[in-house]
Amino acid sequence: MPFLTLSPPLLRAIRENGYTHPTPIQRSVIPLVLAGEDILARAQTGSGKSASFVLPILEQWSRTKGEGKAKIKALILTPTRELTLQVAHTFVTLGAHFPTPPKVVSIIGGEGIGDQLFAIQKGCDIVVATSGRFLDVLDKKQMNLDHLAFFVLDEADKMVDLGFAQELESILASLPPKRQNLLFSATYPPKMVSIIHQITHNPTEVVIEFEEPTVEAICQRVIEVNPDNRGPLLRHILETEGYEQVLVFMANKRASDNIAAKFRKYGFSAASFNGDLSQEDRTHTLEQFKAKNVRILFATDIAARGLDIAGINCVVNFDLPRSPADYIHRIGRTGRAGESGVAISFIGFEERDHFALIEKRSSIKLSREQIAGFELTGTPPPKQKGPEPVKGKGKSKKDKRREQSRS
Repeated sequence: MPFLTLSPPLLRAIRENGYTHPTPIQRSVIPLVLAGEDILARAQTGSGKSASFVLPILEQWSRTKGEGKAKIKALILTPTRELTLQVAHTFVTLGAHFPTPPKVVSIIGGEGIGDQLFAIQKGCDIVVATSGRFLDVLDKKQMNLDHLAFFVLDEADKMVDLGFAQELESILASLPPKRQNLLFSATYPPKMVSIIHQITHNPTEVVIEFEEPTVEAICQRVIEVNPDNRGPLLRHILETEGYEQVLVFMANKRASDNIAAKFRKYGFSAASFNGDLSQEDRTHTLEQFKAKNVRILFATDIAARGLDIAGINCVVNFDLPRSPADYIHRIGRTGRAGESGVAISFIGFEERDHFALIEKRSSIKLSREQIAGFELTGTPPPKQKGPEPVKGKGKSKKDKRREQSRS
């Protein structure tokens, strides 16, 4: 049991925060971090990976904490502001019972860089940051990283998607070469390989296969409905099925704002969550949703990764995600920590093929429902054939095989 190897202040925080048994990734990673190994871990969002690095980092920090002004011992980079604030909060919460709690500074865009610099200069132990704002602070040359012991990338694959590879060289140049590297990712896209080699050599790999029990705990439903009837159908579901906390994914920012305003007019406690909100409004909206002052959160995919919001018992794909991976990330917002949950996807004629692809890539097959009074009407649009191939413009596969056989 890796929790039993931790010091009494951490054990007290663990109990107070409702941790009973370590998750698979916590069982695997905590002992390895305490042993000083570099880690390359693949695990699904919602698997408890934040605690798997926060706990051993705090343990090691408490053992080596020196006297005097705090020095930066750990740098954690994340892809989004929300995940940055969440990880920083986890450090503060789990480190609360040390005689001198760690000083944690979060560095994100949307807030004053002067205040963040001042917090660092006063002395801090742990910095959690988005990479872009971290580079902005680094350019000010007022941050000493000479004592850094831990470098963590959380949701590394998402960071790669956001252009992190271009920023990595400058970041690594600022770090001491002797440090412990911990990389966490849900997937390993090809671009990740070169990044891994730049950061660490011979890391211990930990693979926690996509937490199937978590996904299996989610009742996945597919409801066929015309696009203009999705709003009324969602209101009907909320009024008849009694879900307390609902996260609804929308295709874009304008749609999330518009539908949240409509639902408020119908008497629902609803809010919109997207990238157009100021950081202050984003933080406030999430706090209201977590406190259950907001029942329905209409969000763009900014909320699909990294956010750990307890108690969401229904996720709705009002608009389908672009990729099967995004589908898994979205529905993984419910059914967390052993709880059950429901994921509902709305599809019409035009989404049938796309959802079939999601099913194929996700190795699932779901039955289609229609709700009385909201049935899918009309006829499927005729399938459009692609343009006929133009002869002479390219060799066919058959011709290429013939050439290969002759060579």
